[in-house]
Amino acid sequence: MADLCRGHHLVLLWVLATLVTISSAMPPPNPIKCNKTDCQLSNSYGIWGDRQTCHAPKIVYPTTEEELRQELANANKNNLKVKVVTRFSHTIPKLACPSTGNAAVFISTEKYDSNINVDVEKRTATADGGVGLRKFIDTIEKAGLSLVAAPYWEGVTVAGVISTGAHGSSWWGKGGAVHDHVTGLSLIVPANEANGYAKIIKLIPQDPLFNAAKVSLGLLGIISKVTFQLEPAFKRSITYNFTNDSDIEDEFMEHARKNEFGDIQWYPSRRTAVYRYDNRVPLNTSGDGVNDFLGFQSNLILLSKSVRATEKGFENTRNVGGKCTMASSFVSYKRLIANGLKNNKLIFTGYPVVGPHGKMQTSGSCLYSSPIDITNTCAWDPRINGLFFYESTAKFPASKFGDFIRDVKKLRDLVKPENMCGVDIYNGFLFRFIKASEAYLGQSEDSVVLDFNYFRANDALTPRLNQDIWEEVEQMAFVKYGAKPHWAKNRNVAFLDVQKKYLKFNKFIAAKNQLDPKNMLSSEWSDEILFGKQTAKWDGCALEGMCICSEDRHCSPSKGYFCKPGLVYQQARVCRFSSSSSS
Repeated sequence: MADLCRGHHLVLLWVLATLVTISSAMPPPNPIKCNKTDCQLSNSYGIWGDRQTCHAPKIVYPTTEEELRQELANANKNNLKVKVVTRFSHTIPKLACPSTGNAAVFISTEKYDSNINVDVEKRTATADGGVGLRKFIDTIEKAGLSLVAAPYWEGVTVAGVISTGAHGSSWWGKGGAVHDHVTGLSLIVPANEANGYAKIIKLIPQDPLFNAAKVSLGLLGIISKVTFQLEPAFKRSITYNFTNDSDIEDEFMEHARKNEFGDIQWYPSRRTAVYRYDNRVPLNTSGDGVNDFLGFQSNLILLSKSVRATEKGFENTRNVGGKCTMASSFVSYKRLIANGLKNNKLIFTGYPVVGPHGKMQTSGSCLYSSPIDITNTCAWDPRINGLFFYESTAKFPASKFGDFIRDVKKLRDLVKPENMCGVDIYNGFLFRFIKASEAYLGQSEDSVVLDFNYFRANDALTPRLNQDIWEEVEQMAFVKYGAKPHWAKNRNVAFLDVQKKYLKFNKFIAAKNQLDPKNMLSSEWSDEILFGKQTAKWDGCALEGMCICSEDRHCSPSKGYFCKPGLVYQQARVCRFSSSSSS
């Protein structure tokens, strides 16, 4: 009964927060912090996967394309390593971290965000690489145009969003991946002394380097300009259908084919599937709705801290029932408020919710700041001890995804559904759809992208309740079914042997060697991700996904966690709570 009361108390807090939250919040912290001798970079969660710091002695803030070129040239001339950073820093792996040592510089695009040139006749727009996605979308929508694809989170730049293969959801047209809507880009690359140590190259689809540069992880050069193909502005109509998950493994393909922007959320412990019916409608259709996704709204700091403290308490006491109460309450609340959809910009009053494409395709209202508001912020803001979690994202060939779902259902039935409540406290499993891409580091076939978030402990050596389940799901995805990891998300184990999963990986490496022969833009951190390297294993390395366990010491035997085979995917090796190593 205490668990039930605590869960309902949190939902009441969330309801009150939704009613009183204003459209501004305490701004997210700047990812760069500098003193007189050093600059340290963090991701948006404040902690990297390995919990080690990422730093360089200096950061520069160019404001024009020529200043960007000059900064890269200066670094080249002085044999410095370079990493480009943005004001958002939402990449979870350490792709933006330079090599250790003092011979490095951060080049920030935070102040390189002035220019957006819209060509209404050609239906294109070209933006500086540092322009934020929301600024870009608002500008083109005012000109009567729309960017068809966008990620669900708008806290990204136009260069960053294509560099890591970010996406929305669609198998229609050019698909849901943003980089597949790019028709041109400018790349600043190292050069010899005769060419001023750095030069600007302009790429279009006919250029041999174009498909390497579209998804380049910041490893080929600095993306200074991006040109997108646009369409005439339109509206979207969205309805969520909360229903049973009994046929989800057979229905996902048909759902993607019938709904241009459809997705599916699956809450396995609740046996619930949420089908998003999301399609374009004419611009003159009545409705001025917005998609203000619940997870990206500003929250009362008290609420975010309370949710984290409650889940942490259930973790510490191994209270599965408490987690299930939270999951049930949160899923019910999301159903009540349509996951953040709002009719006429205010509140949800009923389906369908119709609104301009630019207000429905992406969200992130917790980004927008008021210097006097210190009570609201993004729920994961690292300054407040709020939500702290892992994000695993896997890209499956569509033909294999149904079997993956069947395996997860087998695992659920074997361990009992309540032991999967941990993922349903967040967003369950989110299915999105992206088309085959010509990008060398993009997907080579029509794919289903699976996202799931789950609790991360404050301490690296603290095991998690039912962590073996999520490790088995993770290994099912990336090992058994060969899913590709999202380049901007995931724990390190997701990238093991990643180079074997891309048919054109060698072409990307050839382009990298051509454009950056001195490896100025690479580091041991980015190499670890790009080449899927397994570092030496150590005690406890599997607890945070830095390795797959092969011995008990890679887990936490002193706390009852031993390295065991998976229950359904028996080739998996997971850290499972047990009374003894041999049980």
